[in-house]
Amino acid sequence: MAVRFVRGLQYAFWRKNFSSHTFKEFGMKTVRAPIAAVVLGMLPLAAFANPSPEAEKATMLRAQEAIKDYAVTLKTALQTAMKAGGPMAAIPVCHTEAPKIAKDVGEKYGLEIHRTSLKPRAMAPTAWEKTVLEQFAAEKAAGKPIGDMVWHQVVEVQGQPTLRVMKAIPTDEVCLTCHGTQVAPAVLEKIRSLYPKDEAIGYEKGDIRGAFSVSAAIRP
Repeated sequence: MAVRFVRGLQYAFWRKNFSSHTFKEFGMKTVRAPIAAVVLGMLPLAAFANPSPEAEKATMLRAQEAIKDYAVTLKTALQTAMKAGGPMAAIPVCHTEAPKIAKDVGEKYGLEIHRTSLKPRAMAPTAWEKTVLEQFAAEKAAGKPIGDMVWHQVVEVQGQPTLRVMKAIPTDEVCLTCHGTQVAPAVLEKIRSLYPKDEAIGYEKGDIRGAFSVSAAIRP
């Protein structure tokens, strides 16, 4: 897989904050691999064929809408389950319904989307996702608001320019029922029955819970 790093043009469509289902503005810089890599044959010249700014922007908009759609749909499902039967009813939503929601959203927008974390419950991060999550953690330690933590990169995957996007997820009060430092024994037992290797507890409000991760082919 030939990889080309591009960190976009200037976009302004991650606004406000995640709780209002919009995103704060952010800027991105373009970074390219050294020309020496091409001269030495490490990367083919074709890997540096840039997608048009319009195509890249359209793909970012797809990713933005997909993340918003996934977040809202999952949150609604969890809230409905919590009202109906408390945390014991909500746990199966994350276990069974969340993957279905991700699949449906992915098909709707023509991309792949999921959630991951440095302390995963269902899906451990890939190497590149782990790097971004660690970057988010460093940014939080430096005082950056979680709502501003958005990263993206364009890579060449089997000759196809592909956009990767990650958006940090904050730990809210409601998350602590299943992810906090004082999870009820019955809830914890249920979680461990479904996720024997679970690491996703011990969070406090305001921590980075994880991130949404999107991979989307850039259409011409």
